[in-house]
Amino acid sequence: MDKSLLNFISQAYMDRNLQRQIAYTRKSLFDQGYLDEQFIQLEDLQDDANPNFVEEIVTLFYSDSARLIRNIEQALENNPTDFDRLDDFMHQFKGSSSSIGAKKVKSECTQFREYCKAGNAEGCIRTFQQVKQEHATLRRKLETYFQLARQSDV
Repeated sequence: MDKSLLNFISQAYMDRNLQRQIAYTRKSLFDQGYLDEQFIQLEDLQDDANPNFVEEIVTLFYSDSARLIRNIEQALENNPTDFDRLDDFMHQFKGSSSSIGAKKVKSECTQFREYCKAGNAEGCIRTFQQVKQEHATLRRKLETYFQLARQSDV
């Protein structure tokens, strides 16, 4: 068999494996409850004119949410019983999370807001740690997914 044919077959095999890996990674994000149907709606908006649309939206989410996390941390440190202010920040965070389909993050935001309504500072502090953990976990998982997708585009 000639070398160029072997290279072609080898490349086709690697491409197929990469596509499988991308599909598995994406499916696991939904199966494990990290993403919901809103993420699919974002994907539907992506096209040839803007092939990185979803990744760009997620990047914007993470830069905006980093600011919100800092605001919430400062509010919890300075006045952990200013529940109206905490709830306002978390309302923004929840809206941003919802807009990209960050299901687990959104769920933790909802719990945080319930603790605000109940006037439970300890619950807010504890749940905020969960919000940050889910936020970081999703970020790592999405970075892996987008990295694989970029390899596929090469």
